[in-house]
Amino acid sequence: MKQYNSDAEAVDALVQKYNELSQEIGKVIVGQKDVVKNLLISIFSNGHCLLVGVPGLAKTLLVNTVSEALGLSFNRIQFTPDLMPSDIIGSEILGESRSFKFIPGPLFSNLILADEINRTPPKTQSALLEAMQEKKITTAGKTYELPKPFFVLATQNPIEQEGTYPLPEAQLDRFMFNIWLDYPNLEDEVNIVKSTTTNFTASVNNVMNGEEIMYFQQLIRKIPVPDNVLEYAVKLAASTRPNTAHSPQMVNDFLSWGAGPRASQFLVAGAKCHAVINGKYSPDIEDVKAVAEPILRHRIVRNYKAEAEGYSIERIIEELL
Repeated sequence: MKQYNSDAEAVDALVQKYNELSQEIGKVIVGQKDVVKNLLISIFSNGHCLLVGVPGLAKTLLVNTVSEALGLSFNRIQFTPDLMPSDIIGSEILGESRSFKFIPGPLFSNLILADEINRTPPKTQSALLEAMQEKKITTAGKTYELPKPFFVLATQNPIEQEGTYPLPEAQLDRFMFNIWLDYPNLEDEVNIVKSTTTNFTASVNNVMNGEEIMYFQQLIRKIPVPDNVLEYAVKLAASTRPNTAHSPQMVNDFLSWGAGPRASQFLVAGAKCHAVINGKYSPDIEDVKAVAEPILRHRIVRNYKAEAEGYSIERIIEELL
């Protein structure tokens, strides 16, 4: 890996790498620029992502393309109602020498696509979430480290809720971002159909490797944050908690639960990364605002009054900003 003479030089290198990554991913993924940006921010901030969207919006293709551009090992796990924890973390089998041998499961990879995470029972969801939090797994009393870097990108279908096990709030909190994928606009859809109905296949070049990703993650941790930006991020998270000193009347009226301290941590980490990929050496309040919606969206719970009056989570966050 290339050695940089100063942090400023490393920041410039990261901006260049980020632009190259966006370009390579753009060869396969048409449009969805904000989705790609947030996905890359979560990777450089060492966070996990939940991608929510109806079928056919290229969620799986996006994750596959990102893994190719980043030069990471990739595994897709299709979550189903009969999936057991041992199916994802691995299990011990009796070897030829009459001793037990651990066979690693698909979790032993850098980038995991947990497809339709809400289709599997809570027991298997928790096995995945332990791996996300600890970056290691425990089976038969032994602990095994997962490869580094390690990211989970989970997908969820918001429409069909039959036969699903919705993720509890405490589990959702483990994801840094909740990214909503929307239908492409008409122009983008024309380009998608053009590029996918011929025998031409775009090839994605490898822009980085795991070692470089971990170096840039450390670089982002070192970025200084002014006190006023730190305070703004913490106050923003605190303002979502109903009936507290910082909550406005709208929050008291429409929310039954607010974001915890992990939201404040992610707001600061996300703002740092957002600042760096835009060529700044320190984040400002605008950077916190830029990452606030996907970070807060899955951490606040509306009450019945909000639902009855048509107050969406996005509208509440917008008003808080």
